Amino acid sequence: MKIEKEFVLREIADDFVIIPTGKTVLEFNGLISVNEVGACLWKMLQQETTFEALVKGILDEYDVEEDVVREDVYEFLHQLSDKGILDLQE
Repeated sequence: MKIEKEFVLREIADDFVIIPTGKTVLEFNGLISVNEVGACLWKMLQQETTFEALVKGILDEYDVEEDVVREDVYEFLHQLSDKGILDLQE
């Protein structure tokens, strides 16, 4: 899976915001605020990746239990899917 639409991640005053660009601005009205973990996931999703690779990336970066990471990654991916940003069928 990989983000296909035109979005950029920006850090503004210690907050991370995902902003639509290009033609995506016409399709997506608004911004997406994410925490540091969400920003890390977003960066990994800029290239083709898998659920397992995302989980491993977070486990390597943060001291957190694997079951918590799996649940959080699953929820994040489904939020992106619900907004039409990520196709989970890949």
